[in-house]
Parts: sequence; C-alpha cells; structure tokens
Amino acid sequence: MNQSPISKLAKPTLVIVSPALASANNGNWQTAKRYRQLLQPYFRVRLVSEWQGDKSDDFLIALHARRSHSSIAAWHAMHGAKALVVVLTGTDLYRDIKHDHQAQHSLEMASQLVVLQSMGLAELPASLRSKASVVLQSTTSRLTLPKTSRLTRAVMVGHLREEKSPRTLFDAAALLSKHSDIFIQHIGGEHDPVLAKLAHQTASQYSQYQFRGALSYSQTRHQIQRAHVLVHASVMEGGAHVLMEAICSGVPVIASRIAGNMGMLGEDYVGLFPVGDAQALADMLVRFRRDEQFANLLKKQCAIRAPLFSAEQECKGLLTILERLKELP
Repeated sequence: MNQSPISKLAKPTLVIVSPALASANNGNWQTAKRYRQLLQPYFRVRLVSEWQGDKSDDFLIALHARRSHSSIAAWHAMHGAKALVVVLTGTDLYRDIKHDHQAQHSLEMASQLVVLQSMGLAELPASLRSKASVVLQSTTSRLTLPKTSRLTRAVMVGHLREEKSPRTLFDAAALLSKHSDIFIQHIGGEHDPVLAKLAHQTASQYSQYQFRGALSYSQTRHQIQRAHVLVHASVMEGGAHVLMEAICSGVPVIASRIAGNMGMLGEDYVGLFPVGDAQALADMLVRFRRDEQFANLLKKQCAIRAPLFSAEQECKGLLTILERLKELP
C-alpha cells in the first residue's frame, strides 16, 4: 500500500462509529471492521457503537446517517463539520434520507459524505452531491472451486429481513419444484419470526431448497465459493458485500434490478431480474442451468468488475477523503 502524507505525521486519532458491531455479523459491521484494518497504518483507530465525546479525537467516520445521528450531532456540537465523514447505507439512501429528519440532519452536518456504489450519488439532494464521494468496498479474492455438473447450486445470503426479499426466493423455490437439478441454499439469521417460519415451511415442502440459518463469515464465504451462482433478491441495498464476495470468488450473480445492485454490477449486467418477480428469478436460474452461453456471459461480466473491489482501491479512496478533510479549515 502506498504511504499517505498522513502517515508522515504522528498518527492522528480516528473514531469509526458503527451501530452494528461484531455480534450483528452484517454488512455494516464488515465495513467498519475493514475500514479499521485498512486505516490502522495511518491512524490510531477506535471502533465504537457511539462516540463518547473524547476531545482528543481528530477524525470521525460514522456509518449510517440515521442510526449514528446522536454521535454525528455530538461531534458537530463540539467541532462543527470539521473532520466529520458520514457513510451512507442502503436504508439511508433508499429510505431514511427521504423522510427521516435525523438522517437528513446528519447529511447536512457532515463535511464529507460517502456512498458505496456509483448510483448512490443520484439519491442525494443535488445541493449535497458536491461533498459526496463514491468509495467501492473491497474483499479478498478466493480460489474458484470446481463445480459439479450434476446440478446447479445457487446460494442466497442475507438475514431474514423484508429488505432482502426472501419471499421472492421462497416463491422461486416453489416454481422450481420440478427442477431437481437446481438446488437452492439460503443462509441468514432468523431476524424476522414470520419470515423464519416461511423459510422452514419452504424447506419442508421443497427438497431442493435448504435453509441453513446464520453461518460464520468464513463458512458463508466457503459456501459462496462452492456455489455455481449467487442469488441476491434485495429490494434495498447501499452496496452489498455478498455481491463482491461472489465476484471475487469467480461466482457469477443473479440479482434484482435495483440501483444498489446495478451500481456494483453495471447497468448493462444481463443477470438482473425485476424486483420481487419470483417467476423471472426462477426462469433466469433455469436459463443459467440450460444455457451455457448465458452462464459464461455472466461469468465474464463479473470477472471484468472484480478488480474494482480491491483493498488498495478502497484504502486510496478513504485516504483521499481524509486528506481533503485535513486541509479544510
């Protein structure tokens, strides 16, 4: 990693505020943990769920405009906008900043805003876009594992929440019940009891659908590596980790046509289906299984995107923003 001018000075203190910590095992936690790892060579980094007002802190990066509002407001009360970065999640961009006053206030207070994929910029008020940057997330590359030709193994990863649209997957499993050569594995914590009940019902009714529940990060990445294709049916995303984890494991993606997915996969990506359309998802999985040319095109398009998700690129983007803040009054 190239040395930043920041690292030539005594290390300043950077606080990363993430409402989701290790126990949540979700995308926000993975982002916060990765930021800490990337920035530790240049800063003394603390990762907290809420900022406690330590006057010796030099920079604050807050994940989630609404849920981190109290920390953002406390920092602003002490320092103004100086050295204050707000990273916008999917629920921020595609829900909260439209109507939630605290989320809107966080955007106004920040000196710099970060979105996690290129189409996120369009969701911001025009007056705030000049202080916003796109910083794509990163992940480690994994070996592409050999796959059986006997069946197609699809995996969907996401805690059971309506934003992840698991009902679309349940309905697609029912539509694929006669396709014994397409197997669906579903990984995610039982965050919503109604959706959890539906997941277990679907697994009991259709033998080619398996609900695994929550797995560790390493177990989940291994299951992605073993899959032929990743399914991502979300209705709302800021920039899903599982997309880049699949892409950087040589696993192509079939995803819902939402801005958060297109911003990572590209607007011309051919493996997109209409949000909530279980029939379209089922048809695309059948096509992936039957049409080798289509499957190879998805692999090719994903391989082209893989270099965008490197740690060096992400670290460079973050350091550029923090250098800019250092120079501001």
